[in-house]
Parts: sequence; C-alpha cells; structure tokens
Amino acid sequence: MRKKTAFLFVIVSLFMLSLVHGQTTKSKKAFEYFNNGQYFAAIDMLRDAYGQEPDAVTKIEITFKVAECYRLTSQPEKAEAWYKRVVLKKYENPLIYLYYADALKMNEKFELAIDNYREYKKLVPTDPRGENGIRSCEMAIKWKENPNGYKVASMKFFNTKESEYYPAFTNEEYTEMYFTSSREESTGKEKSGATGQNFSDIYFSTQDKKGNWSTPLPLGENINTEFEEGGASLSKDFNTLFFSRCEKVKKETMGCKIFISTRKGEDWSKAEPWAFTSDSITVSHPTLTEDELTLYFVSDMPLGMGNKDIWKVTRDTKEGEWGLPENMGGEINTPGNEMFPFIHNDGTLYFSSDYHIGMGGLDIFRATLKNNRWEVENMRYPINSTYDDFAIVVEKEHERGYFSTSRDGNDEIYSFVLPPLKFIVDGIVRNEKTNDPIANATVKLVGSDGITVASETGDDGTFKFTLRPQTDFVFVASKKGFLTGKGKETTKGLIDSQDFKSEIRLSSIAEPIELPNILYDFAKWDLRPESMVALDKLVETLNDNPQVTIELRSHTDARGSVQTNIELSQKRAQSVVNYLIEKGIEPARLRAKGYAATMPKIVDIKIAAQYPFLKEGTEIIQPLIDSLPTEEQKEVAYQINRRTEFQVLSTDYKPQN
Repeated sequence: MRKKTAFLFVIVSLFMLSLVHGQTTKSKKAFEYFNNGQYFAAIDMLRDAYGQEPDAVTKIEITFKVAECYRLTSQPEKAEAWYKRVVLKKYENPLIYLYYADALKMNEKFELAIDNYREYKKLVPTDPRGENGIRSCEMAIKWKENPNGYKVASMKFFNTKESEYYPAFTNEEYTEMYFTSSREESTGKEKSGATGQNFSDIYFSTQDKKGNWSTPLPLGENINTEFEEGGASLSKDFNTLFFSRCEKVKKETMGCKIFISTRKGEDWSKAEPWAFTSDSITVSHPTLTEDELTLYFVSDMPLGMGNKDIWKVTRDTKEGEWGLPENMGGEINTPGNEMFPFIHNDGTLYFSSDYHIGMGGLDIFRATLKNNRWEVENMRYPINSTYDDFAIVVEKEHERGYFSTSRDGNDEIYSFVLPPLKFIVDGIVRNEKTNDPIANATVKLVGSDGITVASETGDDGTFKFTLRPQTDFVFVASKKGFLTGKGKETTKGLIDSQDFKSEIRLSSIAEPIELPNILYDFAKWDLRPESMVALDKLVETLNDNPQVTIELRSHTDARGSVQTNIELSQKRAQSVVNYLIEKGIEPARLRAKGYAATMPKIVDIKIAAQYPFLKEGTEIIQPLIDSLPTEEQKEVAYQINRRTEFQVLSTDYKPQN
C-alpha cells in the first residue's frame, strides 16, 4: 500500500528513546526524514547510518525504524526480517511483537504470528490488538480454506509497475472508469519521500462494445496538478466530481483536502477546495449518497475515535449548506484506521479498516444499517487477502465491481463478481424392493421459503428441479399402490454452484415391507436401542402416509417349540406397536400379529445378491436350510427368517377427531 501513504497522516513512533548521546549526523538526518513521514526515503538513509553509528542503543533504534519504514510502505516481507532482528535484540518497546506478528500474518505465517500476538497480549494485556490478532489469524486460515464464492481478477490492462488504485464509476453503463495512478506519465515530476513513486494523478479509461478498455489517459489540468491527486468519487448523476488532493508548499506537506469540480460539456471545471477544516487537518476519500444529501469522508480531525475515522456531513437540499461533521461512531470507527468509504445506492457502506477483525493489513468491510445500528461484516477471502485491500466500488444491480489490493506488490486494481448461484437436482424414483425406476410418479418440491413445485417422472423414473439459494428442500414422491417417500437437500451456506443427485425409493403396498435392524435379546421381546433408529424411520413413514393402516408382523425361525415361538413373536410385534403409539401414531392405525415360523422368507433380488448360495424366488423352509453345506450358511438362513415387517391393510384411514 505504498502509494496510499500519501493520504495517511504523518505517524510518529509512540516510543521515542533519548538518542542525544553518541548520535551521528547521518543518524540524526535519517531520524528527521522518518519523523517527517518520508519513510521510503528514510530507508536507505537509516541503513547507511546503521553501519557508521557507534552507539549501541542508537543502532537498535535504527533497526526498529527500518522495520517501521517497511511496515509503513507495505513491504511485509522486509518488515518481518527487520522486526525479527529487533525482537532478537530484546528491544524494550512491546510494539515490536505486535508489528512483527502483523508482518508474519501478512506473509501467511499464521502460527508464528499467533505466538507473537500472545507475547504482546502478555506484555500489554489491556490492548485488544493482541487478542484481535490471534482471532484474525484463526479467521484468515478459515476464510482461505472456505472462499466465499467471489471471483476476482487483476485488471492487467490498467495496472503498471507503479500504483493504481481507487476505482470509480463514471456512467450508468459502467463503461467508463476513473482511477488513481502514480505511473510515469503523471503530471508531477517530484517523487514522494513516503512512497518513492511519482505523485499520483486521476486517469480514465472507457470500455468498447467488445469489452476492451482504452489506453488510460489523465484528466485535464483543471483536475491534475504537480501535487498528489486521488480518491475520486462522482455524484449519482456523474456531473460533480469529488477527489482528494495533498499539496506541498515550500517542501512542507499540507493536510490533504477534498476538491470539487463540475462537468462542463466534456471537460471538468477548475477544481475548488471543499474547505470546512483548517489546513493542518487531513480530509480525504469522499463518497456521496444517491440523494446527494450526505457526504462521507475520512479525517483525523479532533474528537475522533482513532488515527483516521470515517465522518459524514449532511444537508437538507442539494443546494443547501452542509452541516457540521459527524463521526460515524464506534460501530464503524475503531482506535485504528477506517478509510476509503463507498456508499452504495441501497445504503450499504463499504470501507476498509486495519483494526476490525480481518486477514491482514487493510480489509474491506460491508456495513448495513439495521434497527438504527450498523452491522459490520468482513467481505472475506478472496476479496480480502493478508495484504491491503481497499477502495471498493459496487454496481447498483449486481454484486460486481472493482477494488484495490497490494497482494501482488504495488497497489493494483482488481475486478470482482459474485456469479449467480445455480443449483440443480437430478433425481430418480425407484422401487424399493426391485430397484426398478418408477415412471409417472408425482414428485413435489417443497422449499422452506414457501415455494411448491410439482413434476412427474419420465419413463426412466427421473425428475429435475432448479433450487434456490439459502433454502431447505424436501422432495415428496408418490404413486398409487406405493407408500409416499421423500428426499432432502439444502442450499443453505453454499457459496458455489452445485449439482445434486437424489434417489427416492417407494415401497409397494401389495407386499410386506421389512423393517431392517429390529433386534431383540435371545428369547426376549424388549426392543434394543439400535432397533429404535429403524422404528423412528417407520414413524416418519406413517406420518408421511397418514391414510394407511398397517399390521406389524414378527417372525421367528423354526427352532424351538411352535407355541413358544407364537407367544414370543406376538409379544415382539406388540412391543413395536407400543413404541409407535408412544411416538404419537394413533392405535387405530396399528395391529400386532406374531406369525412365529409360519411365513418363511422368499429370497428376493437383494438377498440373492448378498448371499449367492440362496437363489432368488426360493422359499427359506427347513429342508432348504438343512441342505446348506455349512453351519455359517444355515445361521444366515435362520437370521433372514427372523424378521419384523409390516403390511399395509388399508389406504383410506381417516383420523378420529
């Protein structure tokens, strides 16, 4: 974020040591540049002074200030290396652990960053930046592993080896854009001591019908000067231009101010300062609401909450006088830096902050006003990165636009878009027993948002629906002669388009339907806990088919006395009925019947596939079991006969009121 420092305020180190003793002329000069905010120029001077400085205390201070220069010119890799030196030298300022951790976080060394945030938290427990840093690292890891669906790309045609940032829309079609750049063609010939780059100008580019952007050109001399221009924003009719300018008078940097220009045909009028503060106060980053009655901006004026805050002024009419500046308050502003506001036409306020929980450096946040309070949301990865991300603009009707980022080195402009989410479910309805597809079944889609859509399966038993985002869905399949069945899907929490597969199995009411995993202890009829999972599914089936009555059937194998097996199977069937009644099923819909070993199982296609020694269509009677060659196979046959199933008795039950 080198170029943005032109709009930041001169930051003087909070912990200055008394360095009169033994200090060389070079060291004094380097410190002077540093204290004047000329960080880029100070780097070489400090490093040169280090080699000739005899005083050990001053050498440590020089090391710290070199690290600070790299931090303040957004060079985190170099900042990390120099802060590490300071940490190893046991520099007494606890901020070294905070800033070292910040650099590590920007370089995605999250675990080591957390260690240093903890060290800072231990030394300065009252400063929330230690705990916030730990949380930021944890969230950065999570957000990188789970991107939020935005697609971002570098606007390579705009970007050069210098800085490009702060995009702004200039027409309703979004085919023209202003942005700030310090490229070589800029008007001012002097380089910034804070960034090492040219003073920036405002440029424009237009897009043709094929989507190609023209070569960027600077705005005229009524806007661009030898000083630093940037941060352009236009009124909603695109006829008034607000932008920031930071001037120097006799080599003294003045506070940045907002300037205004109005459109004169194809040109802009000579920009005039929008002055309501003293020259020593920085005012920048303007953005105007659609009704043109509120202007948001950034300032370091007194009574703020941090280094740089977002403020606003309002007026009653477009021609009226602006009122007094009003701070946006603690929901937006923090003890850190809040900058680069952009107000959307729907009232959403976008801004950047280095204090709210973020991934590193400046993060972009979105604030919405709910119940007269601002709710602030991090826009997460990939909009945000561990570097500086800032100055976003968003189209009116679509979730797309442009933002600035230093993730590739210098500040660059990126585009972003949130592609429309597409969710498709391809399903099939099958016969539970035969696995055959069921044609002409009705499938009803019911969404948690209230939507209901019906479809019919084709000859191949398939159906298809388009699903809405952030919704739970139930697919209810039905056909005469079958119990109703259903499937479920949800699109809640999904940030990428997805295709779903759904299979709904319907059971024919013409044959008994087996309940799997209904288990009892030997010679007992009490339901074991694992049986209740299957029975809960039966409860769901009965609730989905409120018009049916059923007979619960319990079967034993042929071992033991006939009378004992009859009594045992009856009690087991009744235990199932009792469980269903406890779950709210009306007793009139249920009948219990124990069949002992009188109804041997007939091998179906599923059993034959699982146990090849049993042929499909064979009745598992005792002579068949006796003919099996192994005890293990015989036990399998006995087990298949020991089962619980239900048979639909009627489909015209009406609840008793």
